[in-house]
Amino acid sequence: MKIFESIINHKINTITAEELMKYAKQFNIVVNRSQAKKIAEYLKGKNINIFDDRERSQLIREIAKAAGPQTAREVNKLFTELVKN
Repeated sequence: MKIFESIINHKINTITAEELMKYAKQFNIVVNRSQAKKIAEYLKGKNINIFDDRERSQLIREIAKAAGPQTAREVNKLFTELVKN
């Protein structure tokens, strides 16, 4: 299971704004280009582990600042689904 976690965390920590826009559309999360850019810039180089509840919560708070609370809630739903499996 650790390899799965590593792959997901690596993708989140290296995601580009364009990739984020693509995934947002795929999972029906509303995010505009400016928000995606802010989120991607925040994630770059942070080495965040979304499987750690504390780190994930902090990330969601930062996403709420950049993209708004509704988008943060939607992203949190997606993260919750990923960490459950």
